[in-house]
Amino acid sequence: MKTAVEELSPTRVKLTVEVPFEELRPSLDAAYKKVAQQVRVPGFRPGKVPARIIEQRFGRAVVLEETLNDAVPKLYGQAVDEVDLFPVSQPDIEVTKIEDGEQIEFTAEVDIRPNFDVPDYAGAEVTVDSAEVSDEDIDGQLDGLRQRFATLTGVERAAAKNDFVVMDLRAEIDGQNIEEQQANEVSYEVGAGSVLQGLDDALEGMSAGEEKTFRTELVGGENAGDEADVVISVKSVKEKVLPELDDEFAQLASEFDTLDELKNSIRETARRNKLVDVVVQARENALDALLEKIEIPIPDSALKAEVDARRHNLDHQIAESGLSRDAFFRLYQTTEEERFAEFDASSVKAIKTGFVLDKIVKAEELGVSEQELTNFVVRRAMQMGVQPNQLAQHLADNDQLTLAMVEIVRDKAKSVIGDAAKVVDSEGNEVDLKAIYTEINGEEVVEEPAEDEKTED
Repeated sequence: MKTAVEELSPTRVKLTVEVPFEELRPSLDAAYKKVAQQVRVPGFRPGKVPARIIEQRFGRAVVLEETLNDAVPKLYGQAVDEVDLFPVSQPDIEVTKIEDGEQIEFTAEVDIRPNFDVPDYAGAEVTVDSAEVSDEDIDGQLDGLRQRFATLTGVERAAAKNDFVVMDLRAEIDGQNIEEQQANEVSYEVGAGSVLQGLDDALEGMSAGEEKTFRTELVGGENAGDEADVVISVKSVKEKVLPELDDEFAQLASEFDTLDELKNSIRETARRNKLVDVVVQARENALDALLEKIEIPIPDSALKAEVDARRHNLDHQIAESGLSRDAFFRLYQTTEEERFAEFDASSVKAIKTGFVLDKIVKAEELGVSEQELTNFVVRRAMQMGVQPNQLAQHLADNDQLTLAMVEIVRDKAKSVIGDAAKVVDSEGNEVDLKAIYTEINGEEVVEEPAEDEKTED
């Protein structure tokens, strides 16, 4: 087989592949067998029709077509490997010459990862947050715990921000009650930011037993987007009461007997979480610094696929939320246009990042061990709330184990970049990542810290 490469652009090539007919022999034999199974010829059992009879009755072209359908995709793969290309799209293949018994020729146009060099990244200086734990950090954690163990107490006054109300809601359009737009005994924190615009303003100042109507746009159901009158009937008003910070609270909220013991535990956990953050920041910031040094043209097909995937996921999120598109974007304090612009930028960065990390994977000869794949599946299963064996089976059944291994080796490449950097914290102190690895895991080298490695009290 002989392959010629023509560069159509920095991100697209045309392969011209010439193949001696003898190399098609396995596919040709398989084609005869397949056609023999499909045709019916008097005097011959299915699958036992001789090749010469098939050619006499149905023509050589039928067999050649089946042969090429089987052989060309395999030959294309071999050609790509021979010329060391990295395709990022499906090829446009055309058979341009068939000389029966002599040779065939086909062309394949395909988008590829462009050629580029990775500059030296050793010693690049990056800045990370300090890992020092402040009293404010501890107070913030304690306040979060107090919020979790807060109690609600009824009050005889009008509702204010952060109070909880129990209310009935119903919506009317032109005086007609909308059956699906009503709910009873709804508990809601005033000021929480409802997607139902105007609800928080309407609730502030209302007391138990009062009713109020405000006009707004419905955000879900068949009438999503329609203007409606929403009637609120407040049943009760309650204020949140936080527990006192004392030993009794420590016993209620944790396994510790004293508040000091609880604080020490929170400090240790906060320290570990900050160390993990330092490692993640070092690797991400070092990668960003490297990306800024490299100009890489992005294949149009790869960019379109990435953007389309993100838009598809967004559409799925909106559908799952039950909200109208306007209400969904209002909930996340953005607009559709802003989100789409974000997709364009983040997709370019994601593709560029993948190209660079794959180069480093190859240069460093990084691989994936069975234990590393197992650890990945266990971590991902914990994040998804499923059993590891269930996730492993899903990945295997859907041919996604290769994607998992790509993610693992790319994380390794990111670690290589981070470990080669000169890391300083926001106070100007030099950061020793190896010392952090030892403090976190008690060993010299760690994989990319996962989000679930962070803990809470």
